Amino acid sequence: MPTRDKGDATAADSAPAPAPAEMPTGPDVIAAYIKHLPASPGVYRMLDAAGEVIYVGKARSLKARVSNYTRGNGHTNRIARMIFSTASMEFVTVRTEAEALLLEANLIKRFRPRFNVLLRDDKSFPYIMIARDQDAPQILKHRGARNRKGDYFGPFASAGAVGRTINMLQRAFLLRSCSDSVYESRTRPCLLYQIKRCSAPCTGEIGLEEYNGLVAEAVRFLQGESQSVRQMYQKLMEEAAEALEFERAAKYRNRLWALAHVTADQAINPEGVEEADVFAAHQDGGQTCVQVFFFRTGQNWGNRAYYPKADRSLSVEEVLDSFIAQFYDDKPVPRLILVSHQIPSRELMAEALTLKAGRKVEIAVPQRGTKIGLIEHALQNAREALGRKLAESSSQRILLDGLAERFGLERAPRRVEVFDNSHIMGSNAVGAMIVAGPDGFVKGQYRKFNIKSEGLTPGDDYAMMREVLTRRFKRLVVNATLADEMPGAQPPTTDGKRLFEDSSPIPAEHDGPEPVDGHGMSDGEGLAPLESEPDDETAFPDRPDLVLIDGGLGQLTVACEVMADLGISDICLIGVAKGPDRDAGREHFHMPGRERPLMLEPRDPVLYFVQRLRDEAHRFVIGTHRAKRSKALGVNPLDDIAGIGPTRRRALLQHFGSAKAVSRAGVEDLKAVPGISAEMAQKIYDFFHERRE
Repeated sequence: MPTRDKGDATAADSAPAPAPAEMPTGPDVIAAYIKHLPASPGVYRMLDAAGEVIYVGKARSLKARVSNYTRGNGHTNRIARMIFSTASMEFVTVRTEAEALLLEANLIKRFRPRFNVLLRDDKSFPYIMIARDQDAPQILKHRGARNRKGDYFGPFASAGAVGRTINMLQRAFLLRSCSDSVYESRTRPCLLYQIKRCSAPCTGEIGLEEYNGLVAEAVRFLQGESQSVRQMYQKLMEEAAEALEFERAAKYRNRLWALAHVTADQAINPEGVEEADVFAAHQDGGQTCVQVFFFRTGQNWGNRAYYPKADRSLSVEEVLDSFIAQFYDDKPVPRLILVSHQIPSRELMAEALTLKAGRKVEIAVPQRGTKIGLIEHALQNAREALGRKLAESSSQRILLDGLAERFGLERAPRRVEVFDNSHIMGSNAVGAMIVAGPDGFVKGQYRKFNIKSEGLTPGDDYAMMREVLTRRFKRLVVNATLADEMPGAQPPTTDGKRLFEDSSPIPAEHDGPEPVDGHGMSDGEGLAPLESEPDDETAFPDRPDLVLIDGGLGQLTVACEVMADLGISDICLIGVAKGPDRDAGREHFHMPGRERPLMLEPRDPVLYFVQRLRDEAHRFVIGTHRAKRSKALGVNPLDDIAGIGPTRRRALLQHFGSAKAVSRAGVEDLKAVPGISAEMAQKIYDFFHERRE
């Protein structure tokens, strides 16, 4: 079997052709590759008869590693199952074992093979950014690619931690947080200036030189020089007090107070640890929890718990080893990584991450001192988080069993989808889907649908529900048909990720119960991956067992019609209608084929469970609707006119007072505005005149 060098990785990554069902599998298939393999580093992929990647591995010597799979004994049950499922293999050779480790992590995240440890991570980390596009830099929260000019500080574990820190930094350093378009068009200071959260460089309340001095102080603070910044403000406050300039002294006192709150928000700020990530793993009940703590500039910037998908036979060291490699596939690497266990490839991992970061990276297992305290603290958090997850999963499974019993389902649902719509008099209409399973809400699977049927009557809830359900389940049918006709073929994808048709996932900023903001409102943008149809009872399916419709008999009838049109008959549908006087606890449950609605006992835990599902759908769809409405309110029609930049827009708004007044102005009035020529005045008039027709 010829091998490919690193330059052929793109060709090797292409999806294999569908294999016939009668293809042989097992050790004999693997043995046929051995005589063609080199004794050099590389990455191998094992594929089943359907052409799906079931395992990705690395090797110092491809020939030696693959030979191990042909032995008749000595394998764990997991490895034995993997070997006997293998119908073909693909290989990529690389220069070093460190490169093989990095490529292996990349391919595991891309193909999500069922026999590998899988990192379930569907959102990026937030950063604090000081953008330097303008003369007066802006402080803001940032996610995604770091290609904008400016300074980045992070990562933070959650958007909430970033928001709190920015809030305090605004109090301390009075940096602007407004967008560049707002900054350019301001004619007088905004409310943030009045409440002493901004120094208003937009209107010249502070000179650019003095403002950039505040920016420099903020950067020093975020770079870890917090003590020197506080000492500087302490000295300035004392000097102002001695000079009897009490107002200036109070200003420095307030900044010191704000800086104290920033550092007080950090749970632990260990001495001697300027930049490090701490990984601690704990196993129980066949599951693993990995707690990751982030320390930057000597401060604790939060933590996040992960629950990687892994075979029960894998040790905690093996899970942690694979987890760390995948974790840094798309994230910046710190100088120091502290781990709770001796991972098998610690030295190789350090070499690979050093290669990736372009500087020395150390991976250590602390044994004493401050660092062992960090590990113990992270381990305690991992134990507690896994204990809570196991307890919640147990309760959730009991509730799902009760749900099946109350509504006469054949078995407890493994995936429940709830649909709801939101609008105001038909405007800014959106639909939403939330997902729940045995482990609770699956927020990475949430979807929002911008209602876009042109012939839809504004406020027609039935038509909106029809559109949402059709778009959601039509894609499900298409994928199922494709899988039947072409075994092993992948559904339509973007970057290897399966999509719902014309829908968007919950935005990455959504870290808690608060409504989501307007990020990613366009349909189909940045979709999170969906799990494929499960091969066993542990995988989370992409096909629901139960669909709850927020509404009564009318909405349920629409749902039944959609399912009938698409030929779907194996998904249970239930309409959840508010009872008399819309009282919680008196809900009516409508089911196809049942003449009278079902009601549950007021104190039934299953009733509370359904209410929680419905309320989560309400929260998500209302938050999405508000974000869309706010975005629409913030749109300035002047931005859509070719040739209208910040200067002309500011001149028009200063002259007429609002964009609405500009739209009503005649050509002669527009020509009277400084900087607006006769040609431009006619263009502005034509733009609004055509819009009114």
